[in-house]
Amino acid sequence: MTQNTLTASAPAEDAAPPAVKRAPRRGERRTGTSLVLHLTLIVASVIAVFPVAWIAWVSFGPDKTDFLHPGDIADKFSLSNYSTVLGDTEFTQWFLNSMIVGLGTCALGVFVSASAGYAVSRMRFPGHRPLMWTFLVTQMFPIAILIVPLYNLAANLGLLDTYWILILANCTTAFPYCAFLLKGYFDTIPVEIDEAGRVDGLTPFGTFYRLVLPLARPGLAVAAFYTFLTAWGEFAFASVLMLSEDKYTLPIGLATFVSEHDQQWNLMAATGVLIGIPAAVFFYLIQRHLVAGLTAGASKS
Repeated sequence: MTQNTLTASAPAEDAAPPAVKRAPRRGERRTGTSLVLHLTLIVASVIAVFPVAWIAWVSFGPDKTDFLHPGDIADKFSLSNYSTVLGDTEFTQWFLNSMIVGLGTCALGVFVSASAGYAVSRMRFPGHRPLMWTFLVTQMFPIAILIVPLYNLAANLGLLDTYWILILANCTTAFPYCAFLLKGYFDTIPVEIDEAGRVDGLTPFGTFYRLVLPLARPGLAVAAFYTFLTAWGEFAFASVLMLSEDKYTLPIGLATFVSEHDQQWNLMAATGVLIGIPAAVFFYLIQRHLVAGLTAGASKS
């Protein structure tokens, strides 16, 4: 073999092997995938936030036609709409009525749905499986079908134009979903906890109240949030069952700004922002339980 041949073959032998592209580790995303995911989340966030931001911006325009020219609001930025709503309307009474109905629906709805969900999860009685599906089937009926029988029932019982009838009506809407949700959450709690309670001499209700409910706080938080929002923004039942103006809730009060000949969109926007504040505060107080409650309630049902 000649010297030239040895010299030419040496670089080929010393050449480094081609680099192997490292596969992404478990839970690690590629740059392109991460970029697409973040762009999607940004677009979804903008779509979700835009209507709220639009209403809040329009609420600072003093004229009822400012929503047609939102760019001009910056030159006449004003809090007059809020002062008018808070000082010249019955907003305080509407707020009080909605708070009574919302908290009443939340307390009664969570108590009844938690009791029903626990009974179906732990006890075996004839029809316990079809019972939960029956609850959900009741939600197939639109509210328009239920209003007339509820109105007649309330009139016969003397509950018309009272907070109780509106609380009960809202519970009929919120209870089926919450019962199904909490049943799934109770299924994730070990049965051995109930058995330990019985060994210690607790009654079934004592076991439920002292042992199971404290462990079910995330599920209860989701049910409370859902029942409160259901009552807080409900319009159909309140518009029919509440007859006197001093019993109007916030959605009914909001509707008074629109009549056949006049639409006060600026006042509606300001009232809408004020209505959303309590719901946002309620969400903030329980938000740390929401994700755990939703995922656990959906894992078993």
